[in-house]
Amino acid sequence: MLPKVNRLKKKQDIERVFKKGEGFKEDLLFLKIAKNRLSQTRFAFIISKKVSQKAVIRNRIRRKLSEAVGTRLKKLKKGIDALVIVLPGFAIKDFWEMDEVINKIFAKAKILKIQNPKIKC
Repeated sequence: MLPKVNRLKKKQDIERVFKKGEGFKEDLLFLKIAKNRLSQTRFAFIISKKVSQKAVIRNRIRRKLSEAVGTRLKKLKKGIDALVIVLPGFAIKDFWEMDEVINKIFAKAKILKIQNPKIKC
């Protein structure tokens, strides 16, 4: 579960990311990011009833995505608001597939910090 400081809760913040954010798509996941003036990176997960009619399944997807993002929080750049939007068909993926898709979409959006800078010999 994401810490409270890393959750995007207010409707006006989510609408701002929708309107002014930059979008990235990978597999059945859509990521929309916008800069904020904070020292934290915040996330919100949007999973509509088109993905699954059952709330249990939607919440399970939300928990899995939240865990995948939470493990990467220290590797992410600061000052970003992000919406993770799940598209229909994503419900059949297991945790490892979701984790891989999150990794790819973060790399595509370039919000991961450089982990291994080039060392000059």
